[in-house]
Amino acid sequence: MANERILLVQLADIGDLVLTTPAIAALRESRPKSQIDLLASEHALPLMPSGLVNRLIPFSRGGGSASREVFSLPNLRMLLTLRARKYEAVVFFHHFTFRVGVFKFWILAKASGARRIIGLKNQNIGFLTDAVDDEGFGARHQAQYWLDLVALLGASGCARPAQVKREAISALALPASGHPCVIIHAGSGGYSNARRWSAEGFAAVARGLQQERGAEIVLVGQPEDNGDRVENLLEQKPTNLIGATSLPQLADVIANADLFIGADSGVMHIAAAAGSPVLSIFGPSNPDAWSPWTAGGPATVLSSGVECSPCSYVGHGIGARAGCEARTCMKLLRPERVLAAARNLLDAADAESFPRGRTLAETAPPKAEPRLKVLGVPIDAITYDSWMRRIGSWVAAGGSARHVCTVNPEFIMIAQADPIFFNILNRAEICVADGVGLLWASRHLGAPIPERVTGSDGVPLIARHAAQKGWKLFLLGAAEGIAERAAAILREQQPGLIIAGSYGGSPAPSEEDEIVSRINASGADILLVAYGAPNQDKWIARNLPRLDVAMAMGIGGSLDFIAGVVPRAPQWMRARGLEWLYRLLRQPWRLRRMLRLPRFALAVLRQKAGEKP
Repeated sequence: MANERILLVQLADIGDLVLTTPAIAALRESRPKSQIDLLASEHALPLMPSGLVNRLIPFSRGGGSASREVFSLPNLRMLLTLRARKYEAVVFFHHFTFRVGVFKFWILAKASGARRIIGLKNQNIGFLTDAVDDEGFGARHQAQYWLDLVALLGASGCARPAQVKREAISALALPASGHPCVIIHAGSGGYSNARRWSAEGFAAVARGLQQERGAEIVLVGQPEDNGDRVENLLEQKPTNLIGATSLPQLADVIANADLFIGADSGVMHIAAAAGSPVLSIFGPSNPDAWSPWTAGGPATVLSSGVECSPCSYVGHGIGARAGCEARTCMKLLRPERVLAAARNLLDAADAESFPRGRTLAETAPPKAEPRLKVLGVPIDAITYDSWMRRIGSWVAAGGSARHVCTVNPEFIMIAQADPIFFNILNRAEICVADGVGLLWASRHLGAPIPERVTGSDGVPLIARHAAQKGWKLFLLGAAEGIAERAAAILREQQPGLIIAGSYGGSPAPSEEDEIVSRINASGADILLVAYGAPNQDKWIARNLPRLDVAMAMGIGGSLDFIAGVVPRAPQWMRARGLEWLYRLLRQPWRLRRMLRLPRFALAVLRQKAGEKP
């Protein structure tokens, strides 16, 4: 196999290339005499260590669409080069997520002339000859996916460290004070600014390490990475290497430091490959896919544990690449927590090396009972009685808050186009079937749900049980004065009911801290949020880790019904599943929303037939 030619393709960013190096090293070890070429983004190629591949082929990223950039002049020359090389095999280190991107890879496969085309298999790709099933982002670490791909060529799929090229330069020597040297990278790469932690947070951690350990702080990255803002917030000025290094020089600087602190980024992956202890901060992106793949140094991953995180790189989709406006997942990571983790990593006796993909955030154990999936959204086969028993056990047990979502067909269709909402519904403790359409769907999918469990009927029932058992309620949302009016009516209907608080407010990020403080100070056991879907469930998901309640639930227009602002359908219409028709007749403007219902029915029928919704 001395003349065998293999083309490896990794066209993503710096961190992606770093995480590909374990697979490349394994392949080189198994085929020392093969001609192995690497096609990668030209700005990332300087990081490739020598000896792993025979030829580096740059791919020019012109900033255009995936289908057009392959036809830029530099890349047309590259295609001719591939054609002349006549490869026996090509390996694509990519998830084939977008159909338009698949066309680019198909062109590359054709240009290579390869007989064997190796990659991850999902519904978007059909030209592979050898494949590993794509189980979605985070089912395996990215580095392990790529090791599994080269295993198809006979290489070892066992985990091994990533590698980066290092280049020392005396002019960039680190401070030699005898105190710990801590590298801080305040950026996140250009792909998603949502992954960035605040400059104020980094500065607070840097100040703490300077005061407690006499740490020498070194700032790295590019000018757009917020490092200069961190410097301006520090009284004791750090060493500023922002924009002063090449990638190999940056790798060497980090390798000689005592600790690296940064968010999910290519620089973080360089640090892990260089062998530095790494403290990485994750918010919107998926640590199960992208956590530090270390070369021996300990690594700690911090995340806030909000229910809606991660919201990007989940399942088989990119998801919410830009996160959400609130960025609560990053805001809840307080400097004192990051500082405590930094101390542990600097103290050899206390340093912990966490397995790849693990985070420090507590996650709920998987549910034992099966859940019906309707267009990818889980629905629990739960009754009112079992739900009330579950609430009682939560209140008695205390601990972390549980999120209950009342799901109807409209919610499910919204979730198809809203990855954040989709992920929240999949992570909620319970998703009840609030909609006659879900009863129909469950029957057609062969898993009938015992009864419809609605928020509108559930709130009065919760109030009745609360009055009997002493549960305290907090009513949040609706129009001005509605929550207070509904509270008064519920107290009148259920003597002894304790309404710990009621407040309108809004789901705006700027109000979150005040509202959470108000709820927690009330001593409530159950929080009912009437901001409308999907805002109410997004608000709950963002703030769930810091809510001192047993259960939080979005209730839509339930407070309007209780307060008498909006009448409910007659009982006979509700019993026959015609409440939607009554609301449409009274509110014709809902027609546009109701058009989601036939789309829902068609998608369910396609799901039953085994087609992609």
